[in-house]
Amino acid sequence: MHNLAISLHQKGYRVTGSDDEIAEPSRGRLEKQGLLPEHEGWFPEKISSQIDVIILGMHARSDNPELLRAQELGMKIYSYPEFLYEQTKNKTRVVIGGSHGKTTITSMVMHVLNYLKWDFDYMVGAQIEGFDTMVRLNSTSKIAVFEGDEYLSSPIDPRPKFLWYRPQIALLTGIAWDHINVFPTFENYIEQFRLFVRLMPERSTLVFFEEDPYLNEIADDNDVRLKLLPYKEHPAVIRNNQTFLLTGNEPVRLGIFGRHNLQNLSGAKLICNELGVSDKQFYEAIQSFKGAARRLEILAETPETSIFRDFAHSPSKLNATIEAVKTQFPERELIACMELHTFSSLKKEFLPQYAGSMKLADRAIVYFNPHTIEHKKLEPITPEMVKYAFGQDNLEIFTDSDLLFDQLKKIKWNGKNLLLMSSGNFSGKDLPEFAKDLISGL
Repeated sequence: MHNLAISLHQKGYRVTGSDDEIAEPSRGRLEKQGLLPEHEGWFPEKISSQIDVIILGMHARSDNPELLRAQELGMKIYSYPEFLYEQTKNKTRVVIGGSHGKTTITSMVMHVLNYLKWDFDYMVGAQIEGFDTMVRLNSTSKIAVFEGDEYLSSPIDPRPKFLWYRPQIALLTGIAWDHINVFPTFENYIEQFRLFVRLMPERSTLVFFEEDPYLNEIADDNDVRLKLLPYKEHPAVIRNNQTFLLTGNEPVRLGIFGRHNLQNLSGAKLICNELGVSDKQFYEAIQSFKGAARRLEILAETPETSIFRDFAHSPSKLNATIEAVKTQFPERELIACMELHTFSSLKKEFLPQYAGSMKLADRAIVYFNPHTIEHKKLEPITPEMVKYAFGQDNLEIFTDSDLLFDQLKKIKWNGKNLLLMSSGNFSGKDLPEFAKDLISGL
């Protein structure tokens, strides 16, 4: 929301906003633009008919006093995705969706277009090198590139966000059950992707991962009305812990690695081709792509040790991320730590989905905070339940992050890699600082 506020401010709108808690980096960025509210909290008396529109964030409550006042006045209230659509409805909209990889593919497309100095709008779920904000809307661009999230639009609009966008070019990476609190069955979750494709305009282009059976079924249902472009993993070779694309010409050196990223790259290339980018332009641009924030991000490294941070939290993401690091550095022992942090991951009904997801790690560790479960008002889970669900006898379980990180400090890290995976921060740990401390003596 703060990125959207900054973007609209830069576009020339007068923007005001409210929140009951504004933390960094939002606070500093808003203050720099002169958009930081004088006081935190809700002030319904400030809502008046002089305001053109209200944009409602997902984390506001349906009984928010400012929202209730706006409804009482009959004001126009947009959800975040609805407003993005309104701002770009006369542009070519590119939307990247799926249960995994959408942030990375969106970032790849943005990186290539930015490298080529193309003018475009965008919205992405992570900070990307070369971009000041995660949202940009302007009056001159003819293309909009959006990350398509299937989560709900707002407290008063329970539709998935990506159903608003109706893209002319769309990509779906794969479907693996997520957001169990919103989509209680896998079939209900799959249905959202069917709706997304069904709402695409006639003769639009659907790019999809060809090895996903659910996407193949959705594609078959739309093979008459849409242009279908399946993709798979891009051919590549690993030499001395470095990945090179095989393109038919000279090998192209990458700043990223992993089978999942080679799949992501193939999808991003097809999107760029559809927009008019040549293969030569794409390969030249993608060499300098270093990934989105918290996606296999290197926190610290030596010639014999690398410490990575990754956003992985779902079973499919865990498996793909662990496989990527293990394949890229086969000679190094891999210690993989993940935090159960999201609503879905902490539900005992969802835990069996993690079976075998960390089997490729040489040492697998799972952490969860019982207080987080209590805060989310979920039924308690136990270390025994987690170990049984993951199906690994050698799995280590921690419920105290201080104890976990003390244990990590005792490991001799020469010849080993550490992978820290979470959508949180292991209960307040400064992971970059911890990583630097770990390798300071190597």
